[in-house]
Amino acid sequence: MTPPRIQAVGFSVDAGSGDFSALEASLRRVADLSADVAELSLYGYDVIAGGRIVEARARQLEAICARVPLRYTVHGQIVSNFMDAAHLEPQKAVVRSMLELCRRIGAGVLVHHGGKAVLGPRSRREALDRMEREALREMADVAEACGVRIALENIFGTEDGEYRQTPAEIGETVRTVAHPSLIGLVDIGHAYIEGTRAGFDWREEVRAFSSVAGHVHLHDNFGRPYTQKHFHHVSEAAALGIGDLHLPLGWGDIPFEAVAADLDVLPGTTMILELPHRFDGERADSLAIARRLAAIVNARGTTKAAA
Repeated sequence: MTPPRIQAVGFSVDAGSGDFSALEASLRRVADLSADVAELSLYGYDVIAGGRIVEARARQLEAICARVPLRYTVHGQIVSNFMDAAHLEPQKAVVRSMLELCRRIGAGVLVHHGGKAVLGPRSRREALDRMEREALREMADVAEACGVRIALENIFGTEDGEYRQTPAEIGETVRTVAHPSLIGLVDIGHAYIEGTRAGFDWREEVRAFSSVAGHVHLHDNFGRPYTQKHFHHVSEAAALGIGDLHLPLGWGDIPFEAVAADLDVLPGTTMILELPHRFDGERADSLAIARRLAAIVNARGTTKAAA
């Protein structure tokens, strides 16, 4: 029997200060909400040094995950960038270690950010795309051996002249690599911001990207790029509605139900709410909304299958 399009809904878990004692408490809060899955921000826990796993800390991580009744996914480095030739080998070493950590804790997905570079002529962009795709193909082979899938996430630019693939272009990267252990990750909020910055139809891009996506990130914002970058407190950015705010669903102006109706994601997709811990009090409400959105996606998938 084919699994539903959206098979699990859960929350990301902030790295915070990287304190493992706080991690277990965070995971238990996610489990207490009856979520299905937690996405671990392993980039913030010092489990990798110089590309190698720090074994003592990895054992702590394994023990914590085993004690909490959740499924797991992992968010890799925020600075992951397979378009950075100068640091490509260290980047790949970290991804290899992240994949091994996923294997040890039973995480089925490793989130990996799409690359970035200084914008140049078309020939340079094509070379950057080739470099990223070759690295992704190599890492997908490692992922397959670990029983993990790499989820390539659409991001947004923050600098003038910054090259970022659009969601549809990331979808094309996934199709070109054509590896069973590489899938797309649709981040709806990121697409909204980048669509404003770069001037493309973000809804249409998300629709096109979703057909190769097996992972979804949800959080709200107002689709406003970083026209201002420095704030005294993170809540000031929220008050102004600027940037990647990771707000509870319904606080921004993303039309989530309409977007969900367009999503054509892969069967077995996981949906993750990326809300910082300061919004713990709003998590239950956002989870209820996310489950309704998952039902919309699944109903679309059932209708398509019947046709």
